[in-house]
Amino acid sequence: MTSSLIFTVIVAYFIVLVAISFLTSKKADNSSFFLGERKSPWYIVSFGMIGASLSGVTFISVPGWVGDASNQFSYMQAVFGYLVGYFIVALVLLPLYYRLNLTSIYQYLGGRFGFWSYKTGTIFFLISRIIGASFRLLLVANVLQDILFDTWGIPFPMTVIISVLLIWIYTSRGGIKTIVWTDTLQTAFMLASVFLTVWFISNALDLPEGTGVIEAVNGSEYSKIFFFDDFMSNNHFLKHFFGGIFITIGMTGLDQDMMQKNLSCKNIREAQKNMLSMAFVLVVVNLVFLFLGALLYMYAEQNGIDSPKPDLLFSSVAINDDAGQFIGVLFLLGLIAAAYSSADSALTSLTTSFSVDFLGITKNKESLHAVQKNEIATRKIVHVAMSGIIIAVVILLKYVTDDSVISLLMKFAGFTYGPLIGIFFFGILTERSVKDILVPFICLLSIAITFLLWYYSSGAPGISENQLGIFGSYKFGFEIIILNTFITFIGMLAISTRTQIKAQK
Repeated sequence: MTSSLIFTVIVAYFIVLVAISFLTSKKADNSSFFLGERKSPWYIVSFGMIGASLSGVTFISVPGWVGDASNQFSYMQAVFGYLVGYFIVALVLLPLYYRLNLTSIYQYLGGRFGFWSYKTGTIFFLISRIIGASFRLLLVANVLQDILFDTWGIPFPMTVIISVLLIWIYTSRGGIKTIVWTDTLQTAFMLASVFLTVWFISNALDLPEGTGVIEAVNGSEYSKIFFFDDFMSNNHFLKHFFGGIFITIGMTGLDQDMMQKNLSCKNIREAQKNMLSMAFVLVVVNLVFLFLGALLYMYAEQNGIDSPKPDLLFSSVAINDDAGQFIGVLFLLGLIAAAYSSADSALTSLTTSFSVDFLGITKNKESLHAVQKNEIATRKIVHVAMSGIIIAVVILLKYVTDDSVISLLMKFAGFTYGPLIGIFFFGILTERSVKDILVPFICLLSIAITFLLWYYSSGAPGISENQLGIFGSYKFGFEIIILNTFITFIGMLAISTRTQIKAQK
């Protein structure tokens, strides 16, 4: 695949995105930027959220995950947990957000507990989403650097700046109103890319049509889904399944990025239809990605293709001359679509959260024109600032991380989203009030305790390879988020009283 073809595909793709932005951002104001004027069709939101939920991490890192004998298809255990988590989000959290008519979901914490809880929830989201979005962009920037920009002698920091600049260009005016439609296009590209790639790789492997692909993967060394034999290992079914439930509640239900799209729907019923329909589609799509991973490893072995690390497997196969240019183009379109459908909404939600939660920008249509004009200018400054922060974090992560991105992302989510789940569900499940000023300390203490328990457990950095951890041979997996949530909940209980809550149950 030539550099000129790669460049042409990227430029053509972004011209389409900018055109969509131009059409959807006419007469744009803060109401359309933050909530899309609550006019987004649920089925459009649902389809677009598939791409945002998957991101470049799924597109690149999930297929690479399959090659480890201790992983194989074990990721599906977490995906089944995700499904349960989406039901909890749809039936518990969405009704709460719509009933309170929230622009930022963290406004709930302000009404339920007070100022410090509100700001704590917002800060944890900002940190979580900045680093999460940066991890996702890092993955894509690494691939683009490997297949294009290294050839041109462009340094990695410039690759990141170009990537974020392109996102800023098409999100700066319309915000979520634009994102809903660009995500729809990008999801279509991503799904078409993965399904067509499966088909082409299957043909290249001379697999029989129909069930031949399923039989080949099922008979391979990559297809084991359920791991029940060793509870002490980090991939046991219960750890993945229940960890998956909590990850969905945190990374979707308590994440302004994902909820901002749902809040742009016309009403609660449409938002719930969006969430539940997306949940079932994601189960199928994740399974297809794992199938793709198995096929890629089989193809790479057959053709003698070496990948320096699992996250670069897909790109190593796609740009190989034997695979053909069509697979290369499919890979590139799918990668860009998956990456930017997540990154663009992250940038928009970060702007929304900081503008609403810290700067007090409202969507009050009755505000004076001059006030609205000033608020729009402020929001644009925040949008630029958030872009700069993401650029800096991506470049920093480049030089301090070396593991599979999906593994790092899930591990990181356990530390930052756990406190959010703990304080939100303490408010939902109890009628106790808390000493609001102590909430930030409880959340930080919970992270510190969780980190230390993980760090000195078997297989973690604080324990050498042949040593047992503080829990013997027990290894933490996705369930680290459950531990963090539980510690936060207990901490909230410790600083609570039975006095009547102020509002918002």
